[in-house]
Amino acid sequence: MSDAKSLLAKADKKANSTGPFGLFASSSRFEEAGDSYVEAANAFRLEKDLNSAGKAFEKAAQMQLKSEAKDEAANTYIEAFKSYRKNDPEESARVLIQAITLFTQRGQFRRAATYTQDLATLYENELNDLDRAMDAYDEAGEWLSNDGAESLANKAWLKVAEIAALKEDYPRAIAKFEQVARNSLGNNLTKWSLKDYFFRAGLCHIANKDIIAAKRAVEEYTDMDPTFFQTREQVLLSDVISACEDGDQERFTDKVFQFDQFSKLDKWKTTILLRIKNSIQEEEDNIL
Repeated sequence: MSDAKSLLAKADKKANSTGPFGLFASSSRFEEAGDSYVEAANAFRLEKDLNSAGKAFEKAAQMQLKSEAKDEAANTYIEAFKSYRKNDPEESARVLIQAITLFTQRGQFRRAATYTQDLATLYENELNDLDRAMDAYDEAGEWLSNDGAESLANKAWLKVAEIAALKEDYPRAIAKFEQVARNSLGNNLTKWSLKDYFFRAGLCHIANKDIIAAKRAVEEYTDMDPTFFQTREQVLLSDVISACEDGDQERFTDKVFQFDQFSKLDKWKTTILLRIKNSIQEEEDNIL
Protein backbone atom coordinates (compact mmCIF):
# COMPACT_ATOMS: atom_id res chain seq x y z
CA MET A 1 0.00 0.00 0.00
CA SER A 2 1.38 3.43 -0.97
CA ASP A 3 2.01 6.14 1.62
CA ALA A 4 -0.93 8.12 0.27
CA LYS A 5 -3.33 5.17 0.56
CA SER A 6 -2.11 4.45 4.11
CA LEU A 7 -2.76 8.07 5.06
CA LEU A 8 -6.21 7.90 3.45
CA ALA A 9 -7.08 4.76 5.41
CA LYS A 10 -5.95 6.48 8.59
CA ALA A 11 -8.15 9.49 7.78
CA ASP A 12 -11.15 7.25 6.99
CA LYS A 13 -10.73 5.52 10.35
CA LYS A 14 -10.74 8.85 12.18
CA ALA A 15 -13.76 10.08 10.24
CA ASN A 16 -15.80 6.95 10.95
CA SER A 17 -14.90 6.39 14.59
CA THR A 18 -17.53 7.46 17.11
CA GLY A 19 -15.16 7.85 20.05
CA PRO A 20 -16.05 7.46 23.75
CA PHE A 21 -19.00 9.84 23.48
CA GLY A 22 -20.67 8.10 20.53
CA LEU A 23 -22.58 10.34 18.18
CA PHE A 24 -22.01 13.29 20.49
CA ALA A 25 -18.25 13.36 19.98
CA SER A 26 -16.75 16.83 19.81
CA SER A 27 -15.83 18.52 16.55
CA SER A 28 -12.15 17.86 17.25
CA ARG A 29 -12.57 14.42 15.67
CA PHE A 30 -13.74 16.03 12.44
CA GLU A 31 -10.90 18.53 12.57
CA GLU A 32 -8.35 15.74 13.00
CA ALA A 33 -9.94 13.72 10.20
CA GLY A 34 -9.93 16.78 7.95
CA ASP A 35 -6.22 17.36 8.62
CA SER A 36 -5.52 13.70 7.86
CA TYR A 37 -7.43 13.87 4.57
CA VAL A 38 -5.43 16.95 3.56
CA GLU A 39 -2.22 15.07 4.39
CA ALA A 40 -3.40 12.14 2.25
CA ALA A 41 -4.40 14.46 -0.60
CA ASN A 42 -0.96 16.08 -0.67
CA ALA A 43 0.64 12.64 -0.67
CA PHE A 44 -1.49 11.67 -3.68
CA ARG A 45 -0.30 14.86 -5.38
CA LEU A 46 3.30 13.82 -4.83
CA GLU A 47 2.46 10.47 -6.42
CA LYS A 48 0.83 12.38 -9.31
CA ASP A 49 -2.51 10.66 -8.65
CA LEU A 50 -4.50 13.86 -9.04
CA ASN A 51 -8.00 12.33 -9.11
CA SER A 52 -7.38 10.59 -5.79
CA ALA A 53 -5.96 13.85 -4.45
CA GLY A 54 -9.15 15.63 -5.46
CA LYS A 55 -11.33 13.04 -3.73
CA ALA A 56 -9.26 13.28 -0.55
CA PHE A 57 -9.50 17.07 -0.58
CA GLU A 58 -13.28 16.74 -0.95
CA LYS A 59 -13.44 14.47 2.09
CA ALA A 60 -11.30 16.97 4.00
CA ALA A 61 -13.72 19.77 3.10
CA GLN A 62 -16.67 17.68 4.27
CA MET A 63 -14.98 17.16 7.66
CA GLN A 64 -14.20 20.87 7.91
CA LEU A 65 -17.84 21.69 7.26
CA LYS A 66 -18.88 19.32 10.06
CA SER A 67 -16.60 21.23 12.42
CA GLU A 68 -18.04 24.56 11.17
CA ALA A 69 -14.73 25.61 9.58
CA LYS A 70 -16.44 26.97 6.47
CA ASP A 71 -13.64 29.29 5.32
CA GLU A 72 -11.17 26.43 5.54
CA ALA A 73 -13.58 24.14 3.68
CA ALA A 74 -13.94 26.66 0.86
CA ASN A 75 -10.17 26.81 0.45
CA THR A 76 -9.96 23.02 0.52
CA TYR A 77 -12.56 22.76 -2.25
CA ILE A 78 -10.30 25.07 -4.26
CA GLU A 79 -7.48 22.55 -3.81
CA ALA A 80 -9.83 19.82 -5.03
CA PHE A 81 -10.66 21.99 -8.06
CA LYS A 82 -6.96 22.34 -8.89
CA SER A 83 -6.40 18.60 -8.49
CA TYR A 84 -9.28 17.51 -10.72
CA ARG A 85 -8.75 20.15 -13.39
CA LYS A 86 -6.16 18.41 -15.54
CA ASN A 87 -7.90 15.04 -15.90
CA ASP A 88 -11.55 15.64 -14.99
CA PRO A 89 -12.75 19.19 -15.75
CA GLU A 90 -16.41 18.32 -15.03
CA GLU A 91 -15.53 17.24 -11.48
CA SER A 92 -13.30 20.28 -11.24
CA ALA A 93 -16.24 22.54 -12.08
CA ARG A 94 -18.49 20.73 -9.58
CA VAL A 95 -16.21 21.28 -6.58
CA LEU A 96 -15.40 24.83 -7.66
CA ILE A 97 -19.13 25.63 -7.52
CA GLN A 98 -19.17 24.30 -3.95
CA ALA A 99 -16.29 26.62 -3.03
CA ILE A 100 -17.99 29.60 -4.66
CA THR A 101 -21.22 28.85 -2.76
CA LEU A 102 -19.30 28.89 0.52
CA PHE A 103 -17.53 32.14 -0.37
CA THR A 104 -20.86 33.83 -1.09
CA GLN A 105 -22.39 32.49 2.14
CA ARG A 106 -19.47 34.03 4.02
CA GLY A 107 -19.86 37.36 2.21
CA GLN A 108 -16.56 36.97 0.34
CA PHE A 109 -18.00 38.17 -2.96
CA ARG A 110 -14.71 39.33 -4.47
CA ARG A 111 -13.21 35.86 -4.06
CA ALA A 112 -16.43 34.34 -5.36
CA ALA A 113 -16.20 36.59 -8.43
CA THR A 114 -12.58 35.65 -9.08
CA TYR A 115 -13.29 31.94 -8.91
CA THR A 116 -16.48 32.32 -10.96
CA GLN A 117 -14.24 33.71 -13.71
CA ASP A 118 -12.10 30.59 -13.36
CA LEU A 119 -15.28 28.53 -13.63
CA ALA A 120 -16.28 30.41 -16.78
CA THR A 121 -12.86 29.78 -18.32
CA LEU A 122 -13.19 26.09 -17.46
CA TYR A 123 -16.59 25.90 -19.16
CA GLU A 124 -15.36 27.83 -22.19
CA ASN A 125 -11.99 26.24 -22.89
CA GLU A 126 -12.06 22.76 -21.36
CA LEU A 127 -15.71 21.71 -21.40
CA ASN A 128 -16.75 23.72 -24.47
CA ASP A 129 -20.00 24.59 -22.70
CA LEU A 130 -20.48 28.13 -23.96
CA ASP A 131 -23.91 28.65 -22.40
CA ARG A 132 -22.64 27.94 -18.90
CA ALA A 133 -19.50 29.97 -19.67
CA MET A 134 -21.57 33.04 -20.58
CA ASP A 135 -23.70 32.74 -17.45
CA ALA A 136 -20.60 32.41 -15.25
CA TYR A 137 -18.85 35.40 -16.86
CA ASP A 138 -22.06 37.41 -16.47
CA GLU A 139 -22.39 36.52 -12.78
CA ALA A 140 -18.73 37.33 -12.15
CA GLY A 141 -19.25 40.70 -13.81
CA GLU A 142 -22.19 41.50 -11.53
CA TRP A 143 -20.25 40.65 -8.37
CA LEU A 144 -17.19 42.60 -9.52
CA SER A 145 -19.32 45.60 -10.38
CA ASN A 146 -21.04 45.50 -6.98
CA ASP A 147 -17.57 45.44 -5.41
CA GLY A 148 -16.54 48.56 -7.34
CA ALA A 149 -14.18 46.74 -9.69
CA GLU A 150 -15.72 48.18 -12.86
CA SER A 151 -12.74 47.51 -15.12
CA LEU A 152 -12.70 43.81 -14.19
CA ALA A 153 -16.49 43.65 -14.50
CA ASN A 154 -16.30 45.09 -18.01
CA LYS A 155 -13.75 42.45 -19.02
CA ALA A 156 -16.10 39.71 -17.84
CA TRP A 157 -19.05 41.25 -19.69
CA LEU A 158 -16.99 41.59 -22.87
CA LYS A 159 -16.43 37.83 -22.72
CA VAL A 160 -20.22 37.37 -22.52
CA ALA A 161 -20.65 39.59 -25.57
CA GLU A 162 -17.96 37.85 -27.61
CA ILE A 163 -19.24 34.36 -26.89
CA ALA A 164 -22.87 35.37 -27.44
CA ALA A 165 -22.00 36.75 -30.88
CA LEU A 166 -20.12 33.60 -31.86
CA LYS A 167 -23.23 31.63 -30.87
CA GLU A 168 -25.27 34.03 -33.04
CA ASP A 169 -27.12 35.36 -30.00
CA TYR A 170 -26.65 38.87 -31.36
CA PRO A 171 -29.19 40.68 -29.13
CA ARG A 172 -27.35 39.53 -26.00
CA ALA A 173 -23.99 40.44 -27.52
CA ILE A 174 -25.21 43.91 -28.50
CA ALA A 175 -26.65 44.53 -25.03
CA LYS A 176 -23.35 43.64 -23.35
CA PHE A 177 -21.14 45.61 -25.75
CA GLU A 178 -23.38 48.65 -25.26
CA GLN A 179 -23.43 48.16 -21.48
CA VAL A 180 -19.62 48.17 -21.37
CA ALA A 181 -19.55 51.23 -23.65
CA ARG A 182 -21.89 53.14 -21.33
CA ASN A 183 -19.78 52.12 -18.34
CA SER A 184 -16.70 53.46 -20.11
CA LEU A 185 -18.08 56.92 -20.93
CA GLY A 186 -16.22 59.61 -19.02
CA ASN A 187 -13.57 57.17 -17.81
CA ASN A 188 -10.16 58.42 -18.90
CA LEU A 189 -8.68 54.92 -18.69
CA THR A 190 -11.25 53.20 -20.89
CA LYS A 191 -12.68 55.91 -23.14
CA TRP A 192 -10.16 55.05 -25.87
CA SER A 193 -11.78 51.64 -26.16
CA LEU A 194 -15.24 53.07 -26.86
CA LYS A 195 -14.84 52.98 -30.63
CA ASP A 196 -14.02 49.27 -30.46
CA TYR A 197 -17.11 48.51 -28.34
CA PHE A 198 -19.29 50.53 -30.73
CA PHE A 199 -17.70 48.84 -33.72
CA ARG A 200 -18.32 45.34 -32.40
CA ALA A 201 -21.88 46.14 -31.36
CA GLY A 202 -22.51 47.60 -34.83
CA LEU A 203 -21.15 44.49 -36.53
CA CYS A 204 -23.54 42.40 -34.43
CA HIS A 205 -26.47 44.54 -35.58
CA ILE A 206 -25.47 43.96 -39.20
CA ALA A 207 -24.81 40.24 -38.68
CA ASN A 208 -28.29 40.06 -37.17
CA LYS A 209 -29.56 41.26 -40.58
CA ASP A 210 -31.20 44.33 -39.09
CA ILE A 211 -29.87 47.18 -41.21
CA ILE A 212 -32.34 49.71 -39.84
CA ALA A 213 -31.23 48.97 -36.27
CA ALA A 214 -27.59 49.10 -37.41
CA LYS A 215 -28.04 52.58 -38.90
CA ARG A 216 -29.83 53.79 -35.81
CA ALA A 217 -27.11 52.32 -33.58
CA VAL A 218 -24.31 54.11 -35.45
CA GLU A 219 -26.16 57.40 -34.96
CA GLU A 220 -26.68 56.66 -31.27
CA TYR A 221 -23.03 55.79 -30.76
CA THR A 222 -21.99 59.08 -32.34
CA ASP A 223 -24.38 60.91 -30.03
CA MET A 224 -22.93 59.07 -27.02
CA ASP A 225 -19.38 59.90 -28.05
CA PRO A 226 -18.98 62.53 -30.80
CA THR A 227 -15.33 61.49 -31.29
CA PHE A 228 -16.62 58.23 -32.79
CA PHE A 229 -17.70 60.13 -35.91
CA GLN A 230 -15.33 59.65 -38.87
CA THR A 231 -13.15 57.15 -37.04
CA ARG A 232 -12.07 54.22 -39.21
CA GLU A 233 -14.48 52.02 -37.25
CA GLN A 234 -17.45 54.32 -37.83
CA VAL A 235 -16.64 54.71 -41.52
CA LEU A 236 -16.32 50.95 -42.03
CA LEU A 237 -19.64 50.31 -40.28
CA SER A 238 -21.30 52.81 -42.62
CA ASP A 239 -19.58 51.29 -45.65
CA VAL A 240 -20.59 47.75 -44.65
CA ILE A 241 -24.19 48.85 -44.11
CA SER A 242 -24.20 50.48 -47.55
CA ALA A 243 -22.66 47.40 -49.20
CA CYS A 244 -25.26 45.16 -47.53
CA GLU A 245 -28.11 47.41 -48.70
CA ASP A 246 -26.79 47.31 -52.26
CA GLY A 247 -25.89 43.62 -52.16
CA ASP A 248 -22.37 44.55 -53.26
CA GLN A 249 -20.04 41.85 -51.98
CA GLU A 250 -17.09 43.19 -53.97
CA ARG A 251 -17.35 46.65 -52.38
CA PHE A 252 -17.75 45.02 -48.97
CA THR A 253 -14.53 43.02 -49.48
CA ASP A 254 -12.63 46.07 -50.70
CA LYS A 255 -13.66 48.25 -47.72
CA VAL A 256 -12.79 45.52 -45.20
CA PHE A 257 -9.42 44.95 -46.90
CA GLN A 258 -8.60 48.67 -46.74
CA PHE A 259 -9.51 48.80 -43.05
CA ASP A 260 -7.38 45.72 -42.30
CA GLN A 261 -4.33 47.41 -43.86
CA PHE A 262 -4.38 50.06 -41.11
CA SER A 263 -6.09 48.28 -38.20
CA LYS A 264 -5.51 44.54 -38.16
CA LEU A 265 -8.75 42.65 -37.65
CA ASP A 266 -8.70 40.04 -34.91
CA LYS A 267 -10.18 36.55 -35.19
CA TRP A 268 -13.54 37.51 -33.62
CA LYS A 269 -14.11 40.46 -35.98
CA THR A 270 -12.99 38.43 -38.97
CA THR A 271 -15.51 35.71 -38.06
CA ILE A 272 -18.41 38.17 -37.79
CA LEU A 273 -17.42 40.00 -40.98
CA LEU A 274 -17.21 36.70 -42.86
CA ARG A 275 -20.76 35.87 -41.74
CA ILE A 276 -21.91 39.27 -43.02
CA LYS A 277 -20.15 38.69 -46.34
CA ASN A 278 -21.80 35.29 -46.68
CA SER A 279 -25.21 36.82 -45.95
CA ILE A 280 -24.70 39.21 -48.87
CA GLN A 281 -24.00 36.24 -51.12
CA GLU A 282 -27.10 34.47 -49.80
CA GLU A 283 -29.22 37.52 -50.63
CA GLU A 284 -27.80 37.55 -54.18
CA ASP A 285 -28.55 33.85 -54.59
CA ASN A 286 -32.12 34.37 -53.38
CA ILE A 287 -32.65 37.14 -55.92
CA LEU A 288 -31.32 34.96 -58.72
